[in-house]
Amino acid sequence: MANSTFSAIDHVQLAMPAGKEDEARRFYGGLLGMIKIEKPAELKKRGGCWFQSGSVQLHLGVENDFRPARKAHPALRCVDYDGLTARLSSAGHEVVSDPSIPGVRRCHISDPFGNRIELIQP
Repeated sequence: MANSTFSAIDHVQLAMPAGKEDEARRFYGGLLGMIKIEKPAELKKRGGCWFQSGSVQLHLGVENDFRPARKAHPALRCVDYDGLTARLSSAGHEVVSDPSIPGVRRCHISDPFGNRIELIQP
């Protein structure tokens, strides 16, 4: 295809239960090292929170009938894969290595709400 329709992913949204923003900040900000960014005023009323690391943005939105995403997931390329996975393990989070793609070092983790996240070493 000569012309692309899209140039990049702006953000990925994950769902979270209502009232759990502090847990989200501890996990995404504290453990994953992402920076909390401000939501537009109109969207703050809905709850949830947004995070950024470099050009990567994850938006966590409140879903009233919340069910974690156990299959669909963002895959994040890590600057310090070993350091991040060690930090997660030390904090009690399960890090499940997945050697199913030859030549790719990757694992899966879950956020505090059960959403699946893939971490990849480039």
